Amino acid sequence: MMLEEVISDPKGGIQISFGYQCNYTNHDAYDDVSGIDIPSGLTRRKTNSSFSCLSGAALSANATLANTNICNGLIGAEILPTWDSPTSFRRIPSSPSLSKLDLLSSSFQSSMSNLSCSPSTPSDLPDYDSLSPKSPGAARSEGFLNSTELEVAGGAAGEDRVQAVCSEENGWLFCAIYDGFNGRDAADFLAGTLYETIGYHMNLLDWEMEQELVKASEHYGVKINNGTLNSSENFVSGDSFMEVERSGDSYKHKVLNSLERALAQAENDFLRMVEQEMEERPDLVSVGSCVLAALLHGKDLYLLNIGDSRAVLATYGNEVNVKEGLLAVQLTDTHTVDNEDERAQLIRDHPDDPAAIVAGKVKGKLKVTRAFGVGYLKKKHMNDALMGILQVRNLLSPPYVSVQPSLLVHHISNSDQFVVLGSDGLFDFFNNDEIVNLAHSYISSNPSGDPAKYLVEQLLVRAADCAGFTLEELMNIPAGRRRKYHDDITVIVIILGMNKRTLKASTFI
Repeated sequence: MMLEEVISDPKGGIQISFGYQCNYTNHDAYDDVSGIDIPSGLTRRKTNSSFSCLSGAALSANATLANTNICNGLIGAEILPTWDSPTSFRRIPSSPSLSKLDLLSSSFQSSMSNLSCSPSTPSDLPDYDSLSPKSPGAARSEGFLNSTELEVAGGAAGEDRVQAVCSEENGWLFCAIYDGFNGRDAADFLAGTLYETIGYHMNLLDWEMEQELVKASEHYGVKINNGTLNSSENFVSGDSFMEVERSGDSYKHKVLNSLERALAQAENDFLRMVEQEMEERPDLVSVGSCVLAALLHGKDLYLLNIGDSRAVLATYGNEVNVKEGLLAVQLTDTHTVDNEDERAQLIRDHPDDPAAIVAGKVKGKLKVTRAFGVGYLKKKHMNDALMGILQVRNLLSPPYVSVQPSLLVHHISNSDQFVVLGSDGLFDFFNNDEIVNLAHSYISSNPSGDPAKYLVEQLLVRAADCAGFTLEELMNIPAGRRRKYHDDITVIVIILGMNKRTLKASTFI
């Protein structure tokens, strides 16, 4: 269900705020729910989603410079211009296909029309177009990312980008936070391409599974007719076979591998485009982004991250611990030099470079040890494109920054309540326990409210207090100068589950 109400901020501070709530057919689920106003005319339909609500909010602290048409205009002056300040999800017209052009505004389509993100594939594999979500032939009702009904939202705040795509009919949700730095080009590129690149790799995984099904049928001497394995003694639904395969640990690892390959492909495409433009725009070699992506399918939450954004789960642990209160469980690693494991790995990777870490930063330039982009810390010829103090001295053994992500799949239990995704600006002022307690308290007392926006507002209150300002004084400081007091902040809250405890707290936002 799309939320149509415009959420206004009298000070104009919250630059992104959107919400989404699942629809249900099971009226009994509401029997014991009190204090919840069910909107009139709410259409409930069958869904196998394991989340009930989603909200997102973001606030800019950095002055946003105009994007400068990298790669001969293939990444245009603005990415997703119609999403800059969303207040609700918007529906993609029902279609068996979804392409990046469907996700971009019509004014942006011409600049993206020549962009190819497809990897090189062996001749015996299907080509990119045949597996892309935009291909009608690839659309299957059971497909992991294939859908005929999608609802999307996204936006830009400073150098941060936020994105969410949902299909209730197939029970999946994709959310991502791209925390850009040294410019917005890398975050814009990710917002415009990563989702479709993931879709390609997930469809490729489906195709590979179908090939395994064919080989299995040949091995056991059976034939496939209308999606069914037929033999004199055995009748097995092809769809059932695929569902069983998707429920196993092997498939979950393959999904994580697909996410990793999609990120690697996006990185290769971006750096190749930077190489084409760095003679005229050498600053592009220093542009990068952290990435936090979540893919919730059924009861499995897949997470990919590089950098210092975080995903924090609020859970009771198990039914026995309900009285003890919620636990805050960090699901993602933090890839900075402050992380002892990351610091030690960086030193091990560069044994002949005593200056791998300078002044608490990688080569004195970057605090994060893993990031998208930042070609000057990965390739010598990109570093050579810079001049003077911008250039990294003694780049002895690149790459110094990795694009290798941390990957995790978490199976959602009835004790899990919600997940908070946040860029590092959120955690500059709150620890994990504070985030969970603030969100839980707000959701419990405001079942129709926006927990993501609330977290951003509470951060501003604390940032103002730390700086010795009133909230009004802090918000009157223009973006750019306000970066001295807080970073760009992006927050997504995914409220999980269908159980009554969760419904009482947070069914409607």
